[in-house]
Amino acid sequence: MAIRKVVIPVAGLGTRLYPTTKALPKEMLPLGKYPAIQHVVEEMAAVNLKKVLFITSRDKTIIENQFDDNVDVVAHLNQSGQLADMGHLEYDSRNIEFFYTRQQIPADSSKPQGTGAAIATAESFVDNEHFVVAYGDTLIDSHQSRPFVGRMIEAHIKHNATCTIGVRPVPPELISRYGIVEPTANEDLKAESFAIDDVVEKPNPQEAPSNMAISARYIFGPEIFDEIRKLQPSAHGELGITDAIRGLITSGHTVRCVPLGSDEVRYDIGNHESYYKAFIDYALKDPNCGEAIRAYLQTL
Repeated sequence: MAIRKVVIPVAGLGTRLYPTTKALPKEMLPLGKYPAIQHVVEEMAAVNLKKVLFITSRDKTIIENQFDDNVDVVAHLNQSGQLADMGHLEYDSRNIEFFYTRQQIPADSSKPQGTGAAIATAESFVDNEHFVVAYGDTLIDSHQSRPFVGRMIEAHIKHNATCTIGVRPVPPELISRYGIVEPTANEDLKAESFAIDDVVEKPNPQEAPSNMAISARYIFGPEIFDEIRKLQPSAHGELGITDAIRGLITSGHTVRCVPLGSDEVRYDIGNHESYYKAFIDYALKDPNCGEAIRAYLQTL
């Protein structure tokens, strides 16, 4: 089994970041030198995922522009000796291909129909292969030599899984914000991967089956599309990917989880506080400006 494709949903409205995102998609907010979505693409490219499908909406064409060639800018940077700064943008030479499709908004709704509906639009792109899903507003910073998604791919193939989920432990006060997995009895939650029997969307902490929260990275087999087709919209009019995963488990498919390592960091830029923290961390890691920024922060 070879996994070569990644689907990146970016159709969300970003309302928790208003007014910042009124004209600029949250995925294009800068984190250090690059927009957030470019960090996600580089995370995928690092594990040889070179066919990238963005699930967009009508207000997200700026994302297409980010990954398109700009001959005039390249020529100017070449003349001014700054072309080296374009290294990460030379996708053609790295054989990275980008594809785009829009998530349609139902006639009786004012917003996209949820992550399940977004992933469903990728079926023809996937073409009966296994594929990665990475949320465009969430970054995983792996300090290890083996990137997080790379470890997920290894576990997925090793166990012949239909679904592999990235997870991390969260404190009790955050459990109700996330999908929480129920590990199979006697599974070691610190192992490279572990099996699960269920996943529960945003449970009360007292009723949660564990403290292991879904962390915006998945691998699916093509069977996920059949499960999405079985879904009925929630009270909010959405098709939830958590319900589709529960369908896989009920149907007898192997679903496993890979936990983040202790030195790996998940950044969710879905609200202002988390975005500010992520921006500071990425600014501090900048090879040219990081030390100057650190010195400045120490003066505050």
